Amino acid sequence: MAKAKVAKRPTRDEFVLEEMGNQLTEAYREKSEIVLTVWGWEDTVRGQIVNMDSRTGKVHVQQVEDLYKIPFMDIMQVNYPRD
Repeated sequence: MAKAKVAKRPTRDEFVLEEMGNQLTEAYREKSEIVLTVWGWEDTVRGQIVNMDSRTGKVHVQQVEDLYKIPFMDIMQVNYPRD
């Protein structure tokens, strides 16, 4: 039986990853609300970063009732809400 093909996560160079890390760190320090585009997720994630776990490589984003633990490498884009 053949294995189903799963799209691979796009690769990004170290400069893009470093800039994204800086944006996440700044949003975490300033307790800013952010909007994240996550690879493989249909919807964006909007919330506040409450923890950045260097051991697991996950960014913890708190919404009103939910907490998302998103792998750093799956974050494709960091934006700020426009409203």
